[in-house]
Amino acid sequence: MTGPIRLSEEVADALAARRPVVALETSVLAQGLPVPRNHEAAGAMAGAIRATGAVPAWIAVDAGQVRVGIPDADLARLAEPGRAAKVARRDLPVVVASGGLGATTVSAAVWAAHRAGIDVLATGGIGGVHRGSGDVSADLLELAATPALVVCSGPKSIVDPEATMERLEELGVSVVGYRTDLLPFFVAGHADVALEHRVDTPAEAAAVALALRRLDVTSSVALCNPVPDGLAVDRDVVADAVRACEVEATSRGVRGKDVTPFLLSCLAERTGGRSLRANLALLESNAGLAAEVASALANATRS
Repeated sequence: MTGPIRLSEEVADALAARRPVVALETSVLAQGLPVPRNHEAAGAMAGAIRATGAVPAWIAVDAGQVRVGIPDADLARLAEPGRAAKVARRDLPVVVASGGLGATTVSAAVWAAHRAGIDVLATGGIGGVHRGSGDVSADLLELAATPALVVCSGPKSIVDPEATMERLEELGVSVVGYRTDLLPFFVAGHADVALEHRVDTPAEAAAVALALRRLDVTSSVALCNPVPDGLAVDRDVVADAVRACEVEATSRGVRGKDVTPFLLSCLAERTGGRSLRANLALLESNAGLAAEVASALANATRS
């Protein structure tokens, strides 16, 4: 693929051969995690994907192009603090036109992955509806407009899970639990929100992705994989920390795109690093699951 969307040779070859590819957003490395944890996460996620025989496709904006598949040297540039802009789908035209370096959020990465022909994307937690302000993440609107299977650990623990679930239902986004009947809630384990749909194997998840493709549905499926056992932070501890962090964000005048990374950083500090450890673990787990689903989907497509 040429023009403003550029596939790496490895990604293009894998797609041409109908081998499994997993799309990955890069804002988690540029804005979501501190150095050196972001480098550790990049290696762990890519390693989990390659271990299944799938190809990782990090997505970013650079030199006037949306790049799908980023070499390690360029990924290291993205991970440098303050080097890359945070790019949601709405920002893509401006950042491409400027020729700047941008790290994609879920909304931008889902958009680019779909146009590159990649069905499965892995991330940590999706955005949602924030308490009090009612601010709604662009992730939700893009999930409603673009088909993909997004492997995540539910909405980030800094948002309102009930309101987020209601908005996803309103927007027509399917939410499916992976081996769970409750909504995963990022580093906090689960929220008290029941799920209507569940799958228990990568093959069952791949069947959902295949049905999504065959039905030509224009919205995504969020496959929600809980944080690995033993690493979830107590939900009340997380809630108390988030409330304190929200007050701090307001007092400091943190707004817009800066709110989520600020709250995640503050949450890690107030939980003594426990939320950060959980975040790293779920990122690797989600990447591995996404690769297994992409592999099962590739096998189903070939057969």
